[in-house]
Parts: sequence; C-alpha cells; structure tokens
Amino acid sequence: MFKYTVRRLLQLIPVLIGVSVLVFVGMHIIPGDVAVLLLGDKGTPEALARLREELGLNQPIYVQYFRFLADALRGDFGISLRTRQTAWWEVRQALPMTIELSLCAMSFAVIVGVPIGVLAAVKQYSLFDSISMIGVLISVSMPIFWTGLILMMIFGGRLHWFPIGGILDEGVNLQRITGIHLLDALLTGNMEAFWSAARHLVLPTIALGSVTMATLARMTRSSMLEIMHQDYVRTARAKGLSRRTVLVRHAFRNALIPVITVAGLQLGILLSGAVLTETVFALPGVGRLAITSLLARDYAVVQAVVLVAAFLIVMVNLMVDLLYAQADPRIRYE
Repeated sequence: MFKYTVRRLLQLIPVLIGVSVLVFVGMHIIPGDVAVLLLGDKGTPEALARLREELGLNQPIYVQYFRFLADALRGDFGISLRTRQTAWWEVRQALPMTIELSLCAMSFAVIVGVPIGVLAAVKQYSLFDSISMIGVLISVSMPIFWTGLILMMIFGGRLHWFPIGGILDEGVNLQRITGIHLLDALLTGNMEAFWSAARHLVLPTIALGSVTMATLARMTRSSMLEIMHQDYVRTARAKGLSRRTVLVRHAFRNALIPVITVAGLQLGILLSGAVLTETVFALPGVGRLAITSLLARDYAVVQAVVLVAAFLIVMVNLMVDLLYAQADPRIRYE
C-alpha cells in the first residue's frame, strides 16, 4: 500500500506539468493585451512597452513558461494583476469556500442518493422505484445554474425560507481561522454565525449536489440489483440469515465499489461545477475568482486556480483508490 501511494504521488508530477502547459498556453493565446487592459486606452506606447518589460510579456512564451514553472515549484505563482496581491494569497482566501460548498454538496448527495438507490433496488418495479427514478432523471437533466435559479425563485424569493446570496447575514461577524465558515463558527463557539452560514448554504448545496445525488442513486440501484442476484447472496438467504443482514453485510458492502468510484469522480465534477453555483449565489469561492480573473486576463491567478484544482482532483482519485481496500478486503495494492 505504501509503495502504491508513493508511486501515485510521483505520477502527480507529470500530470501537473501537463496541466500547467495547457493553461499557460491557453491564457496566452486569448486575444487581447494585458498591458492595454491595465493601463487603459490612455496608456502611451512608452508606458505600454515599459509595463510589458516589467511583467516579462515581451519575452518568448517558452521563456515565460519556464520562469513561471520555476517560480511555481517554490510556491510562487506570481502577483495578481488586479489586486497586486500574490496569486496564492488570492486562491487561499477563496479555496475554503469552494471546499466547504463541495463537501456539503457531496454529503447531501451521499445521504440522499445512496438510500434512494438502495430502497429502489429492494423495491424494484414498485411505485417508489418508478417515482424515484423519474426524479433522478429530472435531476440529471437539469443544469446546475437553472436548478439554482429555480431554488432561489421559489424558496428564496417567494417563500423566503432561505437567503438567496452571500454566506453570512448582514451584521453577523465571524473570526476567520480555517476559512470554512461552519467549522470556524464551531471552533469559536459562534452559533449565530453557524446557523447563518448553514441557512445560506442550503440552496447552493442542493443546486450543486442534485446531479451528483441523482448519479449516485442510479449507480447504487444498478449495483445493488446486480449484487442481489449473485450466488453468494442466494446462499446467505438459504442459510436463514435475516433480510437486513443479507442486504447490509453481503449486498450493500459489495455494491459500494462502483459507488465509491462514481463518488470520487463526482467530487472532481463538483469542484468544477462550483464555478456556476458560486456565480449564481454570489459566494466568494475559487470558481467565482476564476471567472473574475479570466475576464481580467489575470494570468497568475487563473494558473494558480487551475493547478490547485488539478492537484485536488488527483488527490481525490488517490483517496478513492485507497478506499477500495477498505470496502473490499480482497483488494490489495502491491
């Protein structure tokens, strides 16, 4: 297991290098001039030339890339052209919000989707099975931004049950420790901030997690149906074991392998889907930061966001592989 983990971590290096090349080249082929964007139309040719030289934009693109790569290896992603703060500082301020939203959405998807899938498999062809699968298909078909807007209109605009934007109510203060609002509120004992953040996260959590919830429900149902028709499950029933024991110990645990795979992949999708959710609900996360920086051609911040996101996705995939051995003792990594 240790050797496998080390090997996977080493494989992370070429992946991140490849991602860095793609995002670096992609940012530099976008039409427009950063110097003109910063100085505006009133910038003189001398001022534009001087700014390009200061930023290194007058050098060949491969020289700019290798300079960026060398700095990135030291943890220096450059300076934001918009705020003049370091790119890593910008990402560090926004990343906890995205992690918090993604974990809440994944928790919602697992807590709701997996039981629906199990019950639909146990009650195959029943009314519950039909209604739940119709609901799943609708959830999969709804774009995230559209789901968010519908939730805002109904539960925020008409019923006034939940806030429709931001993360804390006006006048509520919270000491920043980790940047994850729910955790910081618990660490500081600020229950007012905890419930305020929780109310603000309900709608974006459902909007972001609905597609993942539907995907997990379908995968759980399909996997459970396949396992329940295996010979060892029939043998367990023939031995006189209770229906609950057969379902939990023999069927559900063996059905978890494909569900874990899908959940890991979906967590990476949640990180990318947070872009739309954070924009719709005005949440100060990495997705919103990426959109703002991309429109401003803020090279350093966009590159830092993409590299950090790629790192998180690869690490999530590694964690999923390691969870296989916990779900199925027959799996061993050599």
